[in-house]
Amino acid sequence: MSGRARLALCAAVATLAAACALLPLVEEATWLFQAVFLLAVQTGVGMAARRVPLARALTVAAQALVTLMLLTLTFAREQALLGLIPGPEAITHLGDLLRTGTDDVGRYAIPAPLSDGIRLMLVGGVLIIGLAVDTLAVTFRSAAPAGLPLLALYSVAAGLSDGGADWLWFLVAAAGYLMLLLAEGRDRLSQWGRVFGGAPRAPSGEPSGAVAPVRTGRRIGVVALGIALVVPLGLPAMNGGLLDGTGTGVGSGSGGGGTISAVNPLVSLRDSLNVDEDRQVLSLRTTTDDLSNMYLRIVSLDDFDGTTWKPAKRNITSVPQEFPTPIGLGPDIKRAEVETRVSAANWYAQDWLPMPYPPSGVDIEGNWRYEPLGMTLVGDHGQNTRGLTYTVRSLDVQPTADQLADAPEPSAAIKREFTKLPSSLPEEVARTAREVTEGANSHYEQAVKLQEYFAVTGGFQYDTEVQVGSGSQAIVRFLRDKQGFCVHFSFSMAAMARSLGIPARVAVGFAPGTPQGDESVSVGLKDAHAWPELYFEGVGWTRFEPTPTRGSVPSYTQTDAPGSSLPDVGRPTQSASSAPSAAPSESESCAAGGNPELCASESPQAALAKDDDGPKWYVVLAWSLAGLAALLIPLSPMLWRLRARAVRLGAHGRGEADVAPHILAVWQELTDTAWDFGIAPDESQTPRKAAARIVRLGHLDPEAAASVHRVADAVEQVLYAPRPRPTAGLAEDVRRVVAGLRSTLSRGTRLRALFMPRSTVRVVWAASAWWSGVKKRVSATRPPVRKPSGQQS
Repeated sequence: MSGRARLALCAAVATLAAACALLPLVEEATWLFQAVFLLAVQTGVGMAARRVPLARALTVAAQALVTLMLLTLTFAREQALLGLIPGPEAITHLGDLLRTGTDDVGRYAIPAPLSDGIRLMLVGGVLIIGLAVDTLAVTFRSAAPAGLPLLALYSVAAGLSDGGADWLWFLVAAAGYLMLLLAEGRDRLSQWGRVFGGAPRAPSGEPSGAVAPVRTGRRIGVVALGIALVVPLGLPAMNGGLLDGTGTGVGSGSGGGGTISAVNPLVSLRDSLNVDEDRQVLSLRTTTDDLSNMYLRIVSLDDFDGTTWKPAKRNITSVPQEFPTPIGLGPDIKRAEVETRVSAANWYAQDWLPMPYPPSGVDIEGNWRYEPLGMTLVGDHGQNTRGLTYTVRSLDVQPTADQLADAPEPSAAIKREFTKLPSSLPEEVARTAREVTEGANSHYEQAVKLQEYFAVTGGFQYDTEVQVGSGSQAIVRFLRDKQGFCVHFSFSMAAMARSLGIPARVAVGFAPGTPQGDESVSVGLKDAHAWPELYFEGVGWTRFEPTPTRGSVPSYTQTDAPGSSLPDVGRPTQSASSAPSAAPSESESCAAGGNPELCASESPQAALAKDDDGPKWYVVLAWSLAGLAALLIPLSPMLWRLRARAVRLGAHGRGEADVAPHILAVWQELTDTAWDFGIAPDESQTPRKAAARIVRLGHLDPEAAASVHRVADAVEQVLYAPRPRPTAGLAEDVRRVVAGLRSTLSRGTRLRALFMPRSTVRVVWAASAWWSGVKKRVSATRPPVRKPSGQQS
């Protein structure tokens, strides 16, 4: 087996070693066997293409094409041409599978069931990483950078796993990478001869000469691996980094600073609402007699980009003993303090703490941080709600309709931040808001009219199975089709309120639960909910309920107008029918699956459901090709020179019949390299004089100068000797000359020689010569034309 073939096998093994870190993420390991087979085919195609040999770019293209065909054969056979060739239907099907896999990743806890979407993500990801490793380590002979895609593969697994056996998978991945480095080193050293195989040992067993570099490389690798494992253990303060086991990225350490990023904490609300069994998530015992306002708020979404709402990046601090007064709440607003004891199910692992709003204090154990603006608590580095019991003191704020109607304008800072709307939002949203609230005399009246429009007068229907779409037209579609669930109602009302100048955001959590016989309240999966919060100066953030048949309409929004069909104030509406759904859920629910770990999600999904509003596959393909061309065109001179150098200095011309072409190619490479570094060729000089000129102008050291003259002597032998003999080591002589020229030049000259080599003008010359030859051949095939004088032209 050749050295390059052995290196290709090592690259594949290193990829699979890193892929083993993904095993704990899913229940079944069958996907790995599938990935092994497909990766073997991909590697075999690369080995065959390099043996032909094909150009490097063509080798990578062949492997990428075969990879796409393998994925099509495995996952989209029925939609493909002849079961193998990916057409538009196959590409669309693969895209749908990827979207399904993305949803499944967010829906299930680890270990997740091996759905088709997750299988495609795992197998396809391994093949893509394998192609990147093979390209870097084998095609371009750079094994060290190949560690980056391997690190990316391991990092994904480490960021998602619970960290129990991360050290084991790190050892496996590191061993695969070290094996790849050693294989490349052995292949490179073998080209220098037996002297680098290791010094012979004396009879006593001691080495009589220098230790082999390969053996030294092994020792260096082992030491580096040991340092990588041991040093982090001695540095406990180095946490919260890129490879942190929890991957939460929420704050660092136990101090009072840190930030919370705009991570979407919402996962799969539709599936929670569609489960056949309404499993209990939380159990409450509270001091209030009015359960209609007992909403448990998880997080507020205040950043709207036109497609979805998400939490903005906020500073977080240590949890205070007593929470400050909520922003905007004045002293003249009636309020009562409520104490609620919350017990979370053992399978419910939520990073954000469900609490009544506004909280005034919380007693909880564990590592939690406080976000002041939203008054929320978030787990720090792996802390979650699984099995926790905690007590929350909160305020039951009871404003009157008159107080809300008479609320003054909010501060400029509040209005600036919470009325922002993206320019992509269609004008139809704001126009509908103005039409619905026509005649209102205050922001409060506008808010009540919006709530009535969605809940009563607008003809909207509550439907958890609806597909509304994504993108800038999502809200417009919802307003037109009038079907959706709480996500659509809350998103739309908040956006329309902002268009009217009312500060608004979306809250996500749970609607009031169901009272039990033991005076506790049970909050189930079907109570997952989203609702808008609007800001009124003097009252603060105020809940509204636009979703029909869900939650409870606040008393301060009740109208005395006759004929109103708003739900009764004192009685929360049922979250869902107790009877099983007539149609099964589109995806396997966590409860129906029987595995409690599948329900350890973070919280409901707040992104609007997706359909075919996104860009078509051919548009994405066209833009991808355009981007690839924009990247490759400026790099094409460099790529051509690298390819030309590899061909000229490659392992050919070793027999007597090929001596002349090989030596002349090596000489042309030497003169072209000198040209790239600013020494233009002079075709009028003999090889000996041209060599002396390169040595003089390039300021070469004696060793590099000797290499130039050895190549020139070989060229003169080809030109003048009757039977030129092969000369060994000419390729290494050229490499030595290149190194000598680089050492004497400035960085700017070296960069120009790399990215804009002067010798690429030969491509233009070759194209011009080819075109001239074509014109001559075309002219020769034309019949002669006689001039009027009888002479031929």
